[in-house]
Amino acid sequence: MTAQEHEPLDAGALRGDFPILSRTIDEDTPLIYLDNAATSQTPARVIEAMSQYYREYNANVHRGIHQLSMEASIEYEEAHDRLADFVGAEGREEIIFTKNTTEAINLVAFAWGIEELGPEDAVVLTEMEHHASLLPWQRVAEKTGAEVRYIPIDETGQLDMDAAADVIDADAAVVSVAHVSNTLGTVNPVADLAALAHEHGALLIADGAQAVPNRPVDVKALEVDFYAFSGHKMAGPTGIGVLYGKRDLLESMDPFMVGGGMIEKVTFEGATWADLPWKFEPGTPPIAEAVGLAEAADYLDAIGIERIQAHEGGITHYAHERLRERGDVEVYGPPPGTDRTGLLSFNLEGVHAHDLSSILNEQGIAVRAGDHCTQPLHDTLGVPASTRASFYLYNTTEEVDALLEGLDVAKELFA
Repeated sequence: MTAQEHEPLDAGALRGDFPILSRTIDEDTPLIYLDNAATSQTPARVIEAMSQYYREYNANVHRGIHQLSMEASIEYEEAHDRLADFVGAEGREEIIFTKNTTEAINLVAFAWGIEELGPEDAVVLTEMEHHASLLPWQRVAEKTGAEVRYIPIDETGQLDMDAAADVIDADAAVVSVAHVSNTLGTVNPVADLAALAHEHGALLIADGAQAVPNRPVDVKALEVDFYAFSGHKMAGPTGIGVLYGKRDLLESMDPFMVGGGMIEKVTFEGATWADLPWKFEPGTPPIAEAVGLAEAADYLDAIGIERIQAHEGGITHYAHERLRERGDVEVYGPPPGTDRTGLLSFNLEGVHAHDLSSILNEQGIAVRAGDHCTQPLHDTLGVPASTRASFYLYNTTEEVDALLEGLDVAKELFA
C-alpha cells in the first residue's frame, strides 16, 4: 500500500474540482448534494476533456481516414483500454460501451438469455435487485419459459447465503445480482455467488453501478462472467455505460442490435459481424462520453479508489450513528460496522419520504425519495417509499449535520 493510500481524503479540497458544488439554491442557499447514488457530480477535468473533443477533433470514429476521424478513433479505442484496466479486464475486446447499466444488462439478457434459456432453466435474482436487473430477466423468462427465483434477504438487509445455496441448483442457468444494493447499501459476496453459480454450470452477471465508483473492482478476482456499470455514477458523463464480458462468451453471442459500424461485410443476403468489441456497438457510439469516462477513471485513480472507499465509509458510519441516535428514524440495510457502501435509506417518523425530500430541498439539500427503482424490495421491507442520502468523495460530516437539522425542521412542520 502506498503512502497516498494511507492518507485520509481531504473532501474539502476536492470540492474545488467540481464546479457545480459552488452553486446556490434560490440564490443564497448553498447546495448540499446527497444524491450521488443516482448521479455523481462531474469534475472540471472531465468536462474539459469532453469539451476538447468537440473543440479539436469532433468526428465520427471508424468512418474515415481524415485526421479528425483518426484522432477520434484513437481516443475512443483507448478509452476501452482505460476502462479495461480500471476493472481488471484482459483488454478492450472485453469492454462494450453501452448507454448505461440498464442497457448493458439488457444486452446480456437479450443477446445471451433469449438464445440460451428454456423451460428447464432457472434465472436466479435477489430480493434487492434494481429494476434494471429484475425486468430484463422477467421478460426473457416470459419469452423462454424459464423460471425466475429470488434469493431472500435477512432481517439486516443482507443476502441469506444458506438460501442462496438452495436456490442456485442444477437448474440454474444464470445468476444476476447487484454487487451493491442501491437501496440498502449492502455489499453482496459476488465472488461466493459466482462460485455457487459456476459449480452448477450457471453464469453470473453483476450489476456494479453502485460498486465501481467507490471500491476496487477486479472482474477476474470476482470471477464474474459479465459485469455492468455506468459512467455517471463514477464522476463521469451521462449517456455511457460499460459491459464487461468474458471474451469467449462475447465471441459466442450474436449482437443485441445491428446496423452500421458493427459489421465486417454486408450483402443483400446477410452479414458477418466485426471483431470485438465493435460487434456490440452499432451506429455512432458515445464518443465524447467515452473520452470523458476515461478521464473520470484517471481522476479516481489519481485520488485513490481505496481512499474514496474509506472516506465514504467514514461519512456513512457517522451519518448512520447520528440517525440511529434520534429514535424517530428507521434506517434500512446492514448496521454500522458491517461492509456497506456510502448510502443510507431511511424514513422519518410521521413524514412521508416525498414530503421530507421537498422540505430538505428548500434548505438546499438534495436527496432521493421514492422506491429507488426497487419496488419489490420496498414491498419486502413493508414501506411504500424511503428517503435516500448517498455520499461521495466530496461530501463532509458538516453536510450530514445539515441533513439532521433538516430532519428537525420537517418534524416541526409535521408536529
